[in-house]
Amino acid sequence: MDPATLVGIVLAFAAIFAAMILEGGSPASIFLVAPLVLVFVGTLGAAMAGGMLKDTIALVDSLKRVLLSKAATYDKLVEDIVKLAEKARREGLLALEDAMKEVQDPFLKKGLQLAIDGTDSEELAGILEAEVDAKRKADKQAASIFTAMGGYAPTIGIIGTVIGLIHVLENLSAPAKLGGLIASAFVATLWGVLSANVIWLPMGAKLKRLSDIECGQMELVIAGIINIQAGANPRLVAQKLRSLLPPGSARSDKKEAA
Repeated sequence: MDPATLVGIVLAFAAIFAAMILEGGSPASIFLVAPLVLVFVGTLGAAMAGGMLKDTIALVDSLKRVLLSKAATYDKLVEDIVKLAEKARREGLLALEDAMKEVQDPFLKKGLQLAIDGTDSEELAGILEAEVDAKRKADKQAASIFTAMGGYAPTIGIIGTVIGLIHVLENLSAPAKLGGLIASAFVATLWGVLSANVIWLPMGAKLKRLSDIECGQMELVIAGIINIQAGANPRLVAQKLRSLLPPGSARSDKKEAA
């Protein structure tokens, strides 16, 4: 699991609470039920209104993916493909049918099955690339919900503040209560801006980042399978695949030599 998102959110909240304490305030003062319900439930409702029901249902899976996603393992993927290329070059493409049992990546397994079945290389690439495009579109839609919530939350917070100020005006005859009522009114705006910039927008950005990584891995698989099908030298396959890796994700030449 990659803890960056969870650690980042916790760090942001810690900074906010630390600032409140240093200013002489109390973090407990912003945990008011009414503003929290309005901002979070209202934001969710606005996001639902702007999409489809299935998009909202998928929100839970997207949250799990953001918080529990694993770090990219490009090197492991390249090593697996190179091993398959070595086996195919020694024993032939059909020998990969037994090796597929040890392959864990479902996309790689699907591509290998197409290659073993004798699918033309151009048709194979077209089928797999269409799946990558479909995944990229689905991920874009999932990320757009978080981005939309990041846009709605501050406005919902302002609505909460307006509601609170209306309540303040209703109590002008009780000056002793006005300070607390005005402070409470602005809590909704605080949670709207805070949730947008600390929770929803970062999660949307994380989903986009995950999508780029996962689609990049899938494209790496496509290139590897095409080279395996063509009977390319495993060493050349490794060089080609590593040339496609993002900067900093490949191992150093020293480690490769070892």
